[in-house]
Amino acid sequence: MARIVIADDDADIRELVVFKLRHGGHDVVPVGDGAAAVEACSAEKPDLVILDVMMPGMSGLDAARALRQDASMDGLPIIMLTARAQESDIEQGFEAGADDYIVKPFSPRELASRVSAVLARSR
Repeated sequence: MARIVIADDDADIRELVVFKLRHGGHDVVPVGDGAAAVEACSAEKPDLVILDVMMPGMSGLDAARALRQDASMDGLPIIMLTARAQESDIEQGFEAGADDYIVKPFSPRELASRVSAVLARSR
């Protein structure tokens, strides 16, 4: 179906997301931080990237900004998947370029539905 990069420094969360998305037929590229996400997006040319906000080194917000500034990533949908749930956090996510924002803890079924919706809007 779609190639998706998922960046989360929590291995358990990353594995859960990878499992759910692969079960849905997607090709998933898991990475552990924002810098690796930017590199993977450059190398893999994914259809979607899912970013945790709080990661060591480059945050998900910084990774989203970097992707939005890269002309070769024009139109790449970004979903933030994070424990940051305050209204100001959500605002920051959208200001950084997110197309959707999912708060942890999350339902894997809801994640799959939102991934499908974002992918459908981007095509």
